[in-house]
Amino acid sequence: MNESQKSLSQFQLALRQMKQNRFAVFCLWLLGLLYFSAIFADILTPYSYENEERDFAYAPASKIHCLTEQGQFSRPFIYGRAAHFDQNHQRIYVENLQEKYLLRFFVKGDEYKILGLFPCSLRLFSVDAPGRIYLWGADSRGRDLYSRVIYGGRISLSIGLIGVLISYSIGLLVGGIAGFYGGRTDEVLMRICEMLMMFPGFYLLLALRAVVPPSFNSVQVYIAIVVILSFIYWAGLARVIRGMCLSLREREFVLAAKAMGLSDLQIIVKHILPHTLSYSIVSIMLSIPSYILAESGLSLVGLGIQDPYASWGNLLSESMGIVQIRFCPWILIPGIFIFLTVMCFNVVGDALRDCLDPHLRGEKRESCC
Repeated sequence: MNESQKSLSQFQLALRQMKQNRFAVFCLWLLGLLYFSAIFADILTPYSYENEERDFAYAPASKIHCLTEQGQFSRPFIYGRAAHFDQNHQRIYVENLQEKYLLRFFVKGDEYKILGLFPCSLRLFSVDAPGRIYLWGADSRGRDLYSRVIYGGRISLSIGLIGVLISYSIGLLVGGIAGFYGGRTDEVLMRICEMLMMFPGFYLLLALRAVVPPSFNSVQVYIAIVVILSFIYWAGLARVIRGMCLSLREREFVLAAKAMGLSDLQIIVKHILPHTLSYSIVSIMLSIPSYILAESGLSLVGLGIQDPYASWGNLLSESMGIVQIRFCPWILIPGIFIFLTVMCFNVVGDALRDCLDPHLRGEKRESCC
């Protein structure tokens, strides 16, 4: 190790190694782009998630033209379309060359509220009325799939972060208390954790979801799903943190904190749990996909977020039939977003584990030498 490496902290060394993993950095940027689009979905989409036009059911993606019929360059535009049925009763959309709708940017569209407070109607792009643009096609009710996928990211992406925040707060606290006190307290808390871990996760999720009253609206269902997922996934972390705290409680800095008169809760929160931070960060990144997949699974079988609200799971519910997939393959696009998100979180989590683990970092340094 040279002098410049000796002067760097553990965090700086981990950050330097993280930057050298180009694939992980790319996945991190991709996750940032997904969260950015979910936050600003109202502006980035041409329509709201519930704007529908039944005449355009399962319409394919709109073709954006820049050349007129005479071969001259023009502002981007789309042609109007009308639906016809062929001899097999399949819906066919044919462009009407007499109807031309210009693509415009920063136009007024469906109204929404910024931060839920300030009304606004500014949209990044759209076309002249009564034309409709479908970047990724339409669903069974003529709603823009691009808009609904971007809106659906709000629920599918946020449910992972919120669920992890709740469950890991519980897991860290319970594991810290069990490891610090030991004895009967440890026995009781660990038996509770083992009881939760004993049940199959998805079936327990279905059972708890059945307790939610059917009168709940989608917002209440969303909150209930977050609470249920948080209730299920904290037990495994608590057991790991408990094992780490059993060794940390005998360290000199813990004995010094006791001698200074700090309370047990202060010692656990301020002195013991921070030493588990490197493991917790990696575990959080690797656990977020579980929350996203659990919500998607519930919504896919009709027990999660309900129409007209959009999540990646309930958007995939339209792809349950082979006929829809055969003739409208664009309805599988939400599944691509789920795959990319899960893959990115796993790649970033593996990279963080390699960076924050000093043993792995040392092995890599020796292999390079």
